[in-house]
Amino acid sequence: MTQPNDHPVHFVVGAAGGIGSALCLALAESGAQLVLAGRRAEPLERLAAQLGARSVVLDATDPAAVDSAVAAAAKEFGRLDGLVNLAGSILLKPAHRTSPEEFQETLAQNLTTAFNCVRAGANAMLRTGGSIVLLSTAAARTGLANHDAIAAAKGGVMGLTLSAAASYAPRGIRVNTVAPGLVDTPLAAPILENEASAKASTAMHALGRLGRPDDVARAIQWLLDPANDWVTGQVLGVDGGLGTVRPR
Repeated sequence: MTQPNDHPVHFVVGAAGGIGSALCLALAESGAQLVLAGRRAEPLERLAAQLGARSVVLDATDPAAVDSAVAAAAKEFGRLDGLVNLAGSILLKPAHRTSPEEFQETLAQNLTTAFNCVRAGANAMLRTGGSIVLLSTAAARTGLANHDAIAAAKGGVMGLTLSAAASYAPRGIRVNTVAPGLVDTPLAAPILENEASAKASTAMHALGRLGRPDDVARAIQWLLDPANDWVTGQVLGVDGGLGTVRPR
């Protein structure tokens, strides 16, 4: 077992994605010990080697896989201080054009992964407390056309956040969610590759630009920080105003 020290231990699901990479780089620079998790081995192992971190390949829709990996990390390091779920997907279709299979996949990638991470993280933190951070979307906070399935799934993440925050507050476990607007990452590439779509998407954000991975990563890092241990059950919009503000 790795001996406990003063450096926090964080488990990040979806670590090799655009936001995940930015977050892990920032956490590593702050001295955190990291376990990076995701479905694709090659980018995950490359990032882990760069940061001197552990990596584990897993499908976060599989509760047993998440339970096992998180428990193993907590055992290896002697504790777990933070768990972040960045697994997710984007589906832009109205309900009548969304197949049952697409809807179930959207729920699995976004809501089931979040629930599995809360379950595993809470088990690992019951005695020591810690911070669990999930990812929702501004589309679950305001009505955006063609976001029916993803808004439903990410709205569920918000409800999960509130209930889990209440359930685990007596154990010193904080549960919060970051709800971004559209962020310039590989996941958003199909939207941003079209010039008209990219221009329209940008115009929906009152601050006049799309998000950058660092914008979201900084908010997650803040929620992980034990200095902010009086914050729980919150949905933090990091969205250029998309979720609440209408551009002029």
